[in-house]
Amino acid sequence: MPAKKSKKPSKPDANLWVGISTNLAVGPLGFRAALDINPKDEDNPEPSRVVFGEIESRAQETLAPGPSSAVAMRDIEQDDRTTRGNIGQIRQEDEPAMEPKVPEQERGKTTFEAPIVRNDVEEAASSGFGTLKSLLEAIYVVYANREESVVIKDKIGSLLSRVASLDALFATRPGDIAEQRRRSGVIRELKDVEGQLRLLSEESGPQWLINHAQHDEDVLGLLEDLREAIFHYQMVRRTRIGDEGFRPIVSDYHYVLGQRNNSSRQDPAESVILNNLRYAQKAEFRHGSHDRCLKGTRRTVLDEIELWTRDFHKPPVYWLNGLAGTGKSTIARTVAERAFADGKLGASFFCSRDFEDLRNLQFIFPTIAAQLARRYTEFRAILVPLVQSDPEVVHESLYGQMDKLVVQPLVESAISTVIVIDALDECEDDEPASAILSVLGQFVNEIPKVKFFVTGRPEPRIRNGFRLPLLAKEADIFVLHEVNSGQVNNDIRLFYRHNCSEIQRRRQGLDGWPTEEQLDLLCDRAAGLFIYAMATLRFIDQKNQNPKKQLDLLIRSQESVSEGKIKLRANMTLDSLYMSILHEAFGDNDPRHDPKVQSVLGAVILATNPLSPSAIAALLGLDPGDVSPVLSSVHSLLVLPEDITLPVQPFHKSFPDFLIDMARCTDSRFHICPPDQHTELLVGCLGLMNQKLEQNMCKLPNGVTNMEVKDLKQRTEQHIDKSLEYACRSWYKHLSNVTSTQMLKITPILHQFLEEKFLFWLEVLSVLGATREAVDALKATEKWLNVSETLELTTDYIHFILKFFDVISTSASHIYISALPLSPQTSIVCKLYKQYASPPVRIVQGLPISWDPVLATMYDEDFQEIATWSPCSRFIAVAKSTTIEILDAAT
Repeated sequence: MPAKKSKKPSKPDANLWVGISTNLAVGPLGFRAALDINPKDEDNPEPSRVVFGEIESRAQETLAPGPSSAVAMRDIEQDDRTTRGNIGQIRQEDEPAMEPKVPEQERGKTTFEAPIVRNDVEEAASSGFGTLKSLLEAIYVVYANREESVVIKDKIGSLLSRVASLDALFATRPGDIAEQRRRSGVIRELKDVEGQLRLLSEESGPQWLINHAQHDEDVLGLLEDLREAIFHYQMVRRTRIGDEGFRPIVSDYHYVLGQRNNSSRQDPAESVILNNLRYAQKAEFRHGSHDRCLKGTRRTVLDEIELWTRDFHKPPVYWLNGLAGTGKSTIARTVAERAFADGKLGASFFCSRDFEDLRNLQFIFPTIAAQLARRYTEFRAILVPLVQSDPEVVHESLYGQMDKLVVQPLVESAISTVIVIDALDECEDDEPASAILSVLGQFVNEIPKVKFFVTGRPEPRIRNGFRLPLLAKEADIFVLHEVNSGQVNNDIRLFYRHNCSEIQRRRQGLDGWPTEEQLDLLCDRAAGLFIYAMATLRFIDQKNQNPKKQLDLLIRSQESVSEGKIKLRANMTLDSLYMSILHEAFGDNDPRHDPKVQSVLGAVILATNPLSPSAIAALLGLDPGDVSPVLSSVHSLLVLPEDITLPVQPFHKSFPDFLIDMARCTDSRFHICPPDQHTELLVGCLGLMNQKLEQNMCKLPNGVTNMEVKDLKQRTEQHIDKSLEYACRSWYKHLSNVTSTQMLKITPILHQFLEEKFLFWLEVLSVLGATREAVDALKATEKWLNVSETLELTTDYIHFILKFFDVISTSASHIYISALPLSPQTSIVCKLYKQYASPPVRIVQGLPISWDPVLATMYDEDFQEIATWSPCSRFIAVAKSTTIEILDAAT
């Protein structure tokens, strides 16, 4: 095949040359006009190709060293300062949102009262941004005609937009000393990187215009440094000025590099309504233990995702598909942070199997709605009345939730935003195709200005969800574990080098460590898994341990060599690491010598919500002094706070997966059998409740509602410790995972609890705002039990809770004042607990003899008369005029 002939650059249009050569000095507005970039859409620049010809001389004049270059740059700086007023005037006319509102406390102040530092910042910004913009524009020209330089050109175009916005923002008053310092800091960083860029061009000389391909990596690195400096400023400023998570808005305006978001102070009544949404408080990207990507790593995927967020011609949904340990959540955190810093992030939900609300699908859409409402006033204005008129909307189906809480407000407000959902595979979902993705596919076309970034392992239900016809054509998919292995290994090596350098900086005697041979071995063993590298570094950098010795121990214990090469099979790399750490921690003792290891590790990985070491000890009947050493021994595999009252959880989900898989965890001392461990935790929960529960646990005044007790939270924390709270809210979840073979062991303890502690348990759930969980618990118990006396108790108690649900959930005290005295005389709950009625009452007439078959009644004006059976044939729904009654067919 003949070699392709390179195209000669066409001669530039004279007018285009005049425009560009002039505007290199004027600034970004003129430059973008010449490049055909829309100046009103600075977040979505689409630079057209620039004709390359005589422009070389102007670009070379800007980049090359020498006196003439210095003079030119001084002229450019002066031009930039003299034209600042004109540019500001243009912005005021074209983009009124860029003009800041002067805070109330700043009005009326004289120029003399403003800090002198502000003038220094403005002067620095004026010269710094002018030269930086000119340099970036000249570099853009150098790369303009190279088709293979799309990434660099896009980065420069994006940076020019950000620098221009910074320039406009810094022309305003900083407001306070902290903001002055932030501005001074980012200016210093930008000037430092600018100097390195200029030095690179000077060292390369005029030949850079011809041989610039060899400098692409250097240029990319420096452009990334510029972006990081601006990004850091954005993050700090936005977090301080207006937290867009779950805290109230604290400023009249949010600024995103000069773009104003009119988020007025939130009305207290609106706050109450939003806080009553059933949302997950720790779902946002800033919670959790995930770090962001190390600078210089994951460039390919991050650049692709950033382009996707800006290009609304691309599909609205993006799936980052990756195996366990490939770094999906770290990338998701980075994407969310970047979108937040750029003012594009509307909401984020980071799923986690460790927390009940973070693995429950029913929390996703209400949480997204709550975050969007705090982010956008126009969204809030639509959502609040909707929730106020229909408070039960949060308990609707996923379809109803997304339609009413998310889609309708987004459609009416016409908001453009990005929503991040991480680790969707960690949610509990019994559908063959992901329920969330199924609903998303039905609505995504109605909100074309909204981007959904989703990560998850390629599990069958996630794959099937993205194969649904409505979603398949609307989604981009990036398979993380299919990225070029050389590129991933380079990133892992950079990750090792960076972290080892940090260890060297903090420790002594580590010169020349680790060796290149050791780094090669670590990278080979990681086999593309970032989680392997992270776990290795955590093991090496343990407190009171010598990093050199720790690394040598790990290398020796993982020796599995065949013909001089490491054996790498599916999961073997990670399994070998985990087994090495466990053996190093606990040695080769017989399993009968230390049964605590299995119990404690089992409690960590199978708890329905993370437990603290002290709570683990209480549930397992162990001394806290016996639990902490076990956890400390495997500190590198856990997130383990020094405070034993704070929860501990696995460092990564692959560790629990390893422990519960007998084929992978071949040492019986460490293998966790879930049914056995759930049985142990259930016995602990029931035992703790039987021991500690009593009437009026929180010492509440008689007859008050829960809301009337001003210090209810303090009373609850004082009298209901975390282990007892966990037992009250989680026992039935462990019961659901216990096999029927354990019935003889469980039933007596369960019967004792229901017969002696039932009402006291309801009290605790009432003050915790979790009365609904009582119904779930008793239904789970009813399903697990066979015909027995305990089953009769459970059935009777379900009637009691449903009949008096509003009373129980409103007032723990009225369980004894209202619910118990009004229960049927023959009911089991009345017979067992009538002595607790307060005050003792005797109703002479009107009490029912047995439970009414009507379990619940709902009202609506549009019901027609109709009756239907439930799928389980246990209940009947009867519509009568304006009401629906739910009947229990058994009674």
